[in-house]
Amino acid sequence: MAKYLLAGEDINWLAIMALLTFFIVFSLSIFMVIKRGRNSYNDIARLPLEDGNGENLKSKE
Repeated sequence: MAKYLLAGEDINWLAIMALLTFFIVFSLSIFMVIKRGRNSYNDIARLPLEDGNGENLKSKE
């Protein structure tokens, strides 16, 4: 039935599929970042500030 309703319309299906794909990937990435939590990013946030090997610095703390 939907096929007959949209038969007269000139719809760019590739553009719609690209938009849906972008929206799904973007939503999934946002969801994964939120689900991971703030504490898991602390080591990554300190990387530019630390000198040397990360293993040695963890033992000193």
